[in-house]
Amino acid sequence: MSGHSKWATTKHKKAAIDAKRGKLFARLIKNIEVAARTGGGDPTGNPTLFDAIQKAKKNSVPADNITRAVKRGSGEEAGGADWQTIMYEGYGPGGVAFLVECLTDNRNRAASDVRVAFSRNGGNLADPGSVAYNFSRKGVVEVAKAEGVDEDSILMAVLDAGAEEVEDMGEAFEIYSEPGDIVAVRTALTEAGMDYNSAEVQFVAATRVEVDAEGARKVLRLIDALEDSDDVQNVFTSMDISPQVAAELDAHED
Repeated sequence: MSGHSKWATTKHKKAAIDAKRGKLFARLIKNIEVAARTGGGDPTGNPTLFDAIQKAKKNSVPADNITRAVKRGSGEEAGGADWQTIMYEGYGPGGVAFLVECLTDNRNRAASDVRVAFSRNGGNLADPGSVAYNFSRKGVVEVAKAEGVDEDSILMAVLDAGAEEVEDMGEAFEIYSEPGDIVAVRTALTEAGMDYNSAEVQFVAATRVEVDAEGARKVLRLIDALEDSDDVQNVFTSMDISPQVAAELDAHED
């Protein structure tokens, strides 16, 4: 796994997200609703809900919105939508594999949005299973760089909790584990006095496709187009960006 691809994508996305704060809020609220419906409205007994709430708080979602989402999801308050999770698989420019996770109350609209985004941005949808085999579910905890927080100190804190790998992502570290160990990993971090930005289960590509700066821009354009859809919740890719290409992208953005 190469962290650089994710780091560059994240930096690029942060700039775009400022312009799409409303869409980000909506995604975070959906996560909370679904987590509350699946595992109940008490975050102390529902780690997925706890992590969804933490992520929403980190992204400045108002507390009232969070509380209402928990109530809608757990059935305490009317108005929760019947969200369905649908995964789409495809290939982007340069043969980069895409897994697109939708959370929608309208399957036809979601399918149409995803298909249009691929076809207009140099990609194409693939048959179910043709891309997914390359991705595995991993617990991913992100820790911001800070004084006294480095790869060694993180490893010391989380190794016994089930962490498999720590990667330097440029502005932060990412800790990978099996999905079932994510609670133990974030608990170990907190007990060691380290704050974390987010903890969630993601799909991580086993085999990656290295791209040059132009290829990276094309893939990022497709990611943006997919994320323009209200139904698209997460986009995972097999793109690998080297530190040199990441620096080139940063210089171009600056």
